[in-house]
Amino acid sequence: MAAPDPHDPYAALRVANFRDYLLASFLGTIGRQAVTAAAAWEIYRWTNSATALGLVGLANVVPLLALSLPAGALADRVDRQRIIARCQWALAVLSALLAALSCWHDRIPAWAPLRAGNTLLRHIAGIFERHAEPGALRFDEPALPLMFLLLLVMAGVRVLAWPARSSIIPRLLPRAALGNAITWNSSAFEIATITGPAVAGLVIAWLTYLAGDGLERGYPAVYLLDVALGVTSCLLLRQVRCLPVAGPPSPAHHVGQDWLVGAKFIWRRKVILGANTLDLFATLLGAATTLVPVFAKEILHVGPLARGGLQAAPSLGAFGMAMWLAHRPPLARPGRMMLWSVAGFGVTILIFGLSQWFWLSFLALLAGGAFDNISVVVRQSLIQLLTPDALRGRVTAVNQIFIGTSNEAGALRAGLMGALVGPVNAVLLGGAGTIAVVLLVARSVPGLRRLPPLHTLRPE
Repeated sequence: MAAPDPHDPYAALRVANFRDYLLASFLGTIGRQAVTAAAAWEIYRWTNSATALGLVGLANVVPLLALSLPAGALADRVDRQRIIARCQWALAVLSALLAALSCWHDRIPAWAPLRAGNTLLRHIAGIFERHAEPGALRFDEPALPLMFLLLLVMAGVRVLAWPARSSIIPRLLPRAALGNAITWNSSAFEIATITGPAVAGLVIAWLTYLAGDGLERGYPAVYLLDVALGVTSCLLLRQVRCLPVAGPPSPAHHVGQDWLVGAKFIWRRKVILGANTLDLFATLLGAATTLVPVFAKEILHVGPLARGGLQAAPSLGAFGMAMWLAHRPPLARPGRMMLWSVAGFGVTILIFGLSQWFWLSFLALLAGGAFDNISVVVRQSLIQLLTPDALRGRVTAVNQIFIGTSNEAGALRAGLMGALVGPVNAVLLGGAGTIAVVLLVARSVPGLRRLPPLHTLRPE
């Protein structure tokens, strides 16, 4: 297979292997985002509890912390394509069970374990929602604990698949096209992130309108749509053929030691550590979108449509930046560009916190998403390019813990600081903290500033 021109913006898409994988991943991500959105909406409809929504996030975090490291070791020991396919089939089955649960939830008997589960959920909600009117929170749906159990298992399956998904890309196409592939993969993810919840909303709204009885319908249809997308993704994955890898196989380790190999590798490669630190704290401190509902209602005084626009703005900016990166030559100084982009992200957070006009807030979030995408592309490229294939799954797993937990912790930080010091001060402190972290990393990891073009990097 001839190596494509790295300046060709469509170099990766010309490789059938990567094209099939990208489409499979894109369809799977749309289904996953649609299910996540629909399940959260249905749980809120059953409970009328914001705490229940927070517990949906907890159901995603627990498997992330518990399974990421063993999942990374698995991705380095077992055929990655097989892991991805089997996990995708498992997710399709779980979505079918979710559809059945949603469709016939009113026929599930109130067995003692389900009543006990609802009692526990009610007590947790009571701790955080003391202001709620008595009886306003409803935890009497027998299907609710089963819904949380299915979401927990689904999150566990996705965590098991993620290191294999991320580390398989360098095996699908020539090395010269890898940077371009990472950019297109990022673009596809951003589009799917926007499309999934939108598709779920359209399906629910359409079926509710057709029913004409004023009751929300269509949740089972969303889950079944994910089944269809998942099966299609599996069929596409069967066409993918991985390229052979030169070099010795990964040496045997004790199981616990094996899991920590990825963390040790990142610690030795300071440029990867610095890039992860930048991304971690930018996400942790700059989680302004968590407070968008508060800003929309209390400061900008806009309705649901404008609020949805603010929520979508970062993803739109990230997609625009990804397309721009795909159509330009490789970055000459990617490390320096990453530092400037994270600093720019911090500035946009400050602008959003100070703004009292909708369009300025929208443009700030749009620019923030664009700056953040530069950081994401450079960080992912460093991990893929500097990591030997035998370690790539475990290194990706550690990176997954970095980024996954920072997303949830960032939302928690924004919410708690918003309650303590007000939403504006919470956002301003986050933006200022992001800029401070950039200065600290730039000084502490000089190798990041001197990083050569990405296509010249090689693993140890």
